[in-house]
Amino acid sequence: MKNKGVWITLGIVALLAIYLGSTFNRMKKAEIAVNAQWGQVEVAYQARADKTKNLVEIVKGSADFEKSTLTDVIEARSKASSINLSGDNLTPENIKAFEAAQAQFTGALSRLMVTVERYPDLKTTQAFRDFQAQYEGMENRIAVERRKFNDSVGTYTAMIETFPGNMFASLFGFKPKGFFEAKEGSENAPDISFK
Repeated sequence: MKNKGVWITLGIVALLAIYLGSTFNRMKKAEIAVNAQWGQVEVAYQARADKTKNLVEIVKGSADFEKSTLTDVIEARSKASSINLSGDNLTPENIKAFEAAQAQFTGALSRLMVTVERYPDLKTTQAFRDFQAQYEGMENRIAVERRKFNDSVGTYTAMIETFPGNMFASLFGFKPKGFFEAKEGSENAPDISFK
């Protein structure tokens, strides 16, 4: 009778160990997916930064171009490129800081594109037309990669914050990751008027 109790206890311990191992592996795979998708987000932003470097050189060639707009783009690009995050520090605060720097870069780049409209000689250069054609694709790719990142963070978050995973997540050292969020006010439709 004594041996039966030992075997039952060992069986329960073995089942618990298998369950814990399986839970850890699922959480680790979800975390790896988040980190891998973060790499894709960085690649998309880096491609935009690299292409913008070419745009800056194209615009510099226009002697009478407004230098302050160009300076804003150069500074915003530098700041956006200086924020480096790894999978270990994708906290909500760090994601917001990254997103803010990228938004500043996007704004400066958008202002540059609008300003260029006043320079017909610059708009007719082949290099600028090539950039314009690629710009929309770059922004779309960034949006796609951000959406995929949020999807992977959602899966990971569900695993570590719902029962029974939440009981083991802190034990295993899994921490929440940040999401990309919509810009404030983006839920409101823009006012469009034809005068």
